[in-house]
Amino acid sequence: MNKSLIFGIIGISAFAYGAYMPIKAELAQYLIHTAWNVANKTSYQIKPWNWMDSHPVMRLSSKKHNQDLIVLSGDSGNVLAFAPGHNVQSNTPSQGGTTLISAHRDTHFEFLQDVNLGDKFELDSIYSNNNYHYQVSDIKIIDSDKYDIDINNNQSELKLVTCYPFNAPIAGGSLRYVVTASLVKNTNNT
Repeated sequence: MNKSLIFGIIGISAFAYGAYMPIKAELAQYLIHTAWNVANKTSYQIKPWNWMDSHPVMRLSSKKHNQDLIVLSGDSGNVLAFAPGHNVQSNTPSQGGTTLISAHRDTHFEFLQDVNLGDKFELDSIYSNNNYHYQVSDIKIIDSDKYDIDINNNQSELKLVTCYPFNAPIAGGSLRYVVTASLVKNTNNT
């Protein structure tokens, strides 16, 4: 076999492998959005694909930060690989209390480093016909080895959590960046 053919096969293989991950990621986002659209209309739990261990439950948006994110149920590593995740131990927006959503600092929640007090978020949920509007009231960094993230049952708020610092070369530290937004209003979608 000649060298140019071998190098050609290696080059095509490397390109195909490199293109596979971005294509897979785009397809996953398309399937997640499609499942959200069905779930939002029907209130049924629709998996984006058969073997996915989660389903869309909310849509988080911010006009200022140009974000429109589908939130999946649960916050395991498998879920966060594809989208932000709703901590199932926290409340849904219609229950009142704290709704806790987490995502990776270098993908879906990278924009949190640019969030300021007073910024606004909107949350839509399959559990209600309302849109929930929040305004950022607190931003802090906590050490998750020393402190828990407070989940309140009597104060309607949204907490967005990601690892910190944003530019750390190695992920996995105990610091968490916590953006808390208080409910300012909810509006009916119907």
